[in-house]
Amino acid sequence: MRRHQLLRTTGYDLGIFEQAVRAYAELRAPVVPLRGEGFNLLGDHFHPLLAALAPLYRLFPSALTLLVLQSALLALAVVPLFRWAVRAVGPRGAHAVAAGYGLSWGVASAAAFDFHEVALAVPLLACSLEALDRRRWTTAVAWAAPLLLIKEDLGLTLAAIGAYIALKNRRRGDRGDRGTRCSDGDRRAFRLGLATAAAGLLGSALEIKLLLPALGPTGGYAHGGQLAAAHGSMLSALAHAPLDLLRPDVKPTTLILVFAPSALLALRSPLALIAVPTLAWRMASENVFHWGTAFHYSAVLMPVVFAGLLDVLGREDNRRTVRAALATVLAVTAVLIPSFPLAQLAQRATWQDTPHLRAARELLARIPDGATVAASNRLAPQLTSRCTVVLFPTFPVDGRLYEYRRDALPAPTAEWIVHDPEAPEAWPYRRGHWPYPLEQQRAELAAAERTHGYRIVARRDGITLLHREARR
Repeated sequence: MRRHQLLRTTGYDLGIFEQAVRAYAELRAPVVPLRGEGFNLLGDHFHPLLAALAPLYRLFPSALTLLVLQSALLALAVVPLFRWAVRAVGPRGAHAVAAGYGLSWGVASAAAFDFHEVALAVPLLACSLEALDRRRWTTAVAWAAPLLLIKEDLGLTLAAIGAYIALKNRRRGDRGDRGTRCSDGDRRAFRLGLATAAAGLLGSALEIKLLLPALGPTGGYAHGGQLAAAHGSMLSALAHAPLDLLRPDVKPTTLILVFAPSALLALRSPLALIAVPTLAWRMASENVFHWGTAFHYSAVLMPVVFAGLLDVLGREDNRRTVRAALATVLAVTAVLIPSFPLAQLAQRATWQDTPHLRAARELLARIPDGATVAASNRLAPQLTSRCTVVLFPTFPVDGRLYEYRRDALPAPTAEWIVHDPEAPEAWPYRRGHWPYPLEQQRAELAAAERTHGYRIVARRDGITLLHREARR
């Protein structure tokens, strides 16, 4: 919440998701002006379960509502993990596991960068993993099935859960029979696992091949090219995958850090296989943001990592070994905290307002509710709850990210323009201007006044507010 008050959140992505949830709350399709005119966000990623947040947003229409809901969803995953930990390592050890999860870098990184749909998956996955430990296979599948409605790649995670169930029941026999015969329950569980794996693969395939192209403006899967761009084709990308998973150096570093919160013990558990689909597509992607530890991409991995830890410790009879493992988990957690967003809580700048912030709030308050606004990236989510907001200068064009000439941008059409030339460092970004260099932004701002009929209403601490009467 404090990051949002400091203008450290962005139109890409908090503003985008607020526009989608606001549309659901108003019983409309999730058309998102920040992604382009008439852009249905279900054509970007398939996440219809976002509609479940609409009732609370309707009561409290604010970007802060989404940030609070995201934090609550991330925190909720600790309940099944703690319950499992009590069984595996006792009540005192369970508190160490809960602290390790809650303070983990994957959770902190997700909470610190805007809002994303994967927050919905985190508690569902944690509940499913706990059910797997209890051998409640049907319950585990029931908790995991909604993953298909959260993001198109999570069908692969559902498939991994199904494969785990099938493998666990493939050779289990009746008591006293040394595994030569399978009980009816084992056979049913084996078939359930196979059916779940098939449903996950089929679900992801249908979403990627049919639903997303049908709903998106380009007629294809917007993110598919990230897996094939480097080698020219998907087949070539798969052939190079073994080496590409380990280069550049940031990739193996991330792979180690993913399992570091468990002191690497999760790697000894077969549950670690459930992390493979997410890790595989990230490491195979050509998007450099997918390779590192920033943003939200590791949030769904944290329940898997701690489930693997509990699976290993639950089978350990030596209490001294368990205590040493938990102490190591807490030590690793403490060592990693300063390098990740929770450290911002101890920074003086987090709790200080500045003249620039006060100027921004004053100018934003002059924009009336219901207006159309073209705003700088970090001002956009301050307005998305009450205005129709697009990015200034015009971005994207025709719903396509980066696929156009930047020297021929369309003229602005919004009633208001609010532009902030300041781009302070805000994790995970360093100082810089997006989506265009500052010189081009200033040129577009001057053109709006000189050519497109806008007039300056106010200017405070470098922030400029312009207005043009709506054209009929």
